[in-house]
Amino acid sequence: MSTNKNRINIVNKKARFEYQLLDKYVAGIQLGGTEIKSIRQGKASILEAFCVIEEGEVYLRNMHIAEYGNASFYQHKPKADRKLLLNRQEINKLDKKMKAKGFTIVPLRIFINNKGLAKVEIALAQGKKLYDKRQDLKEKDDKRAMDRIKKAY
Repeated sequence: MSTNKNRINIVNKKARFEYQLLDKYVAGIQLGGTEIKSIRQGKASILEAFCVIEEGEVYLRNMHIAEYGNASFYQHKPKADRKLLLNRQEINKLDKKMKAKGFTIVPLRIFINNKGLAKVEIALAQGKKLYDKRQDLKEKDDKRAMDRIKKAY
């Protein structure tokens, strides 16, 4: 059963390409019953998700959690805002940085920890310029070419 818990790892692949990641945090997510069941089945997406700070609380906005198939009429909203559980010092630090121009908070991955709780890894990020993205692609292609050459010998 413990291997099933740790297998859930929903990743935002675009985040590392689109943003320069500065600080990382791990936060709990406040979820309802059918939401956690859908996440355990791997039916969630954070590709378009982002975080906002409202009234001293951090919310994960635009995260899609598919409706749970076995639920009756008590169903959750797939794109509802979900509160992230961070301590006050972390929220204040993020709030200060968010007020500076060009910073945003992006979710990197959702996972289930050893206790069976859903956690989200978030990062304070700054958008990359087009030439930074090109540089990343060039480095990725170079690495792939080097690996191919190593395999040949």
